[in-house]
Amino acid sequence: MNKNNKLHWNKVYKKQEINQLGWYEENPEPSLRLIEKCDLKKHDRIIVVGSGASTLVDKLIEKGFEKIICNDISNSGLHELKQRLESNSEKVQWLVDDLTNATELENLSPVDLWHDRAVLHFFTEPADQQSYFKLLKKIVKNKGYVIISEFNLEGADKCTGLPVFRYSKEALQEELGEDFELISSFNHTYTQPSGNTREFIYTLFQRNRI
Repeated sequence: MNKNNKLHWNKVYKKQEINQLGWYEENPEPSLRLIEKCDLKKHDRIIVVGSGASTLVDKLIEKGFEKIICNDISNSGLHELKQRLESNSEKVQWLVDDLTNATELENLSPVDLWHDRAVLHFFTEPADQQSYFKLLKKIVKNKGYVIISEFNLEGADKCTGLPVFRYSKEALQEELGEDFELISSFNHTYTQPSGNTREFIYTLFQRNRI
């Protein structure tokens, strides 16, 4: 993963307050909009990959989801989220693991929803991208959903000092293959805590829908 590794991300989380990080969302409305389209049951399994200290997890708990899995390569990011959730942290399964060289994730029971905001685009090497999609296809159930949101083709070419690989909905469809149907997609301009903006593509796919 080059310098995109545990040490790098732990350093990032320790350097700044959570609400000042370049990807912090006070209200993850775009993700919630797509999750609503999935019509999930409260006991369905949701994995938030690269969750860090994402406020999406707070919102999912508020909505009554009972089986949330949080993954990140950074134990510091997950620690911050645990602290914020307080007793609600007991409702979450925590997995510190590398999406491109998974160990615990390889043995995870199938999930109903895979959610990724701003993780995949850090994997610039083809081998890492292939490992990511192989893992996704292994653990997402038949009829399960996938939400992937990354920098779009007009987006920045770097984030937190690292190069990124930008995506279109067509590129994501090609990577997922014919087993996944695109249900919804839209471009979104995200405003960072600094006031700068970043251009994202949000996509929702369903596996073997028909």
